[in-house]
Amino acid sequence: MEMKKNLTSVLRDGLILVFNMDKLDIVKTAEALLEAGVRNMEVTCRIKKPLQKLERLRKELPDFVAGAASLIDNADMLRIYNKLHSDDPLPSVQQVADAGAMYLVSAMNFSDATYAKFAGKLPIIPGTGTTTEIASQFAKGANLVKIFPAKELGGPAFVRAVDPAIHKTIALVPTGGTTCTNIPDYAAAGVFAYGGSFSMIDKNTLAKITDEHDYKLLASELKKIKQLIDETRATTWPKLHFTKATLEEISRATGRYFNT
Repeated sequence: MEMKKNLTSVLRDGLILVFNMDKLDIVKTAEALLEAGVRNMEVTCRIKKPLQKLERLRKELPDFVAGAASLIDNADMLRIYNKLHSDDPLPSVQQVADAGAMYLVSAMNFSDATYAKFAGKLPIIPGTGTTTEIASQFAKGANLVKIFPAKELGGPAFVRAVDPAIHKTIALVPTGGTTCTNIPDYAAAGVFAYGGSFSMIDKNTLAKITDEHDYKLLASELKKIKQLIDETRATTWPKLHFTKATLEEISRATGRYFNT
């Protein structure tokens, strides 16, 4: 099943890079990720022409696991936004699925209609900020649950506080303010997959990457992040080799259930 395969790929990677940089080429960024050992990336709808970029990525790198993010799964809100931004409207969940999105991510909850249509077909990662939202979205079929904005919610301390309340059953993906400094603390709190943007890279280094389109340097920086994630996961789960593990093996070792 493709859904299970794509979800496994995301979990093996441990990093969901938020592609939110119009200055960078989407395909070359994906190639830099592949060089760093990461096989997925979310294409945020906050960039210009996200559908076209997603379609190009799927066409040129068909085996790369390309997701779509920053989705507004609310018809009224989407209609209002698109009326004000008719030159570059936000796509709907259906449109990104039609464009080839291999998983779905949002900063907010997904609707019942989206779960009815896509649960079991595409991995679904909703944004949440409370234990009620976490449990509710999981009950509807979410495979992973995004904590957003993680930094403002309390970072690793928030995860440590809410995880016992959900009986350490749901895999939480902190996004927003994820850094190489706090990844070890998140891992100690039970996190093994992270959402992170280019802000994880030093500002001066990132400026060089974007100004000079230095994708070799980008790959080098991404590799450092990937290695840190792998090292912290190995410390917390020494008997689990994430990069080769099956979904079932990850579930047994971590105690998390993925709604597959």
